[in-house]
Amino acid sequence: MIEKISDKAALRYISLLSAAVVAFLFWYIYLRDSSGTTEHGFVNSLPLVNACLNGISATFVAFGIFFIMQGNKSSHAFCMVTATLSSALFLVSYLTYHYFHGDTKFPGQGLIRPVYFFILISHIITSVIALPLIFTTLFFAISKRFDKHKKVAAWTYPVWLYVSITGILVYLVLKHYVVKAVV
Repeated sequence: MIEKISDKAALRYISLLSAAVVAFLFWYIYLRDSSGTTEHGFVNSLPLVNACLNGISATFVAFGIFFIMQGNKSSHAFCMVTATLSSALFLVSYLTYHYFHGDTKFPGQGLIRPVYFFILISHIITSVIALPLIFTTLFFAISKRFDKHKKVAAWTYPVWLYVSITGILVYLVLKHYVVKAVV
């Protein structure tokens, strides 16, 4: 059935879905009042979980690229599905964290401050770009339009890797400076 959907219709749906997800996330993180409580012990562990899920995603994207370059399509598909599932689990964990905790303020001062915000802002911008790229790449793979899949994937994988790796960097910098500020 998915093979019958035209590229134009699929791209329209992907664009609408991506815009809706980004709008929801913007509202959810920056405009909605969070419960502001971290009384639930698991909430404090979610940033580490998120960083690990980003690491898993980056690892499977990298292995997926390796396998397709070797011509191993089944291992490539497994890696990319796993990277997608890891990213989806990240999103659930991220939303859960922000539901209970809200936004984390960065207390660092000096040179680290502009470095951190450069990493964070570039991470946010590329994550917005990555979402429709990932959806489009998956659509072309599932619909067996591998020529188009390959063209879009050439743009998708470096963006996806960047988002995953900068997500880990954001966690590491926040962990260092937020823990230091609390102590």
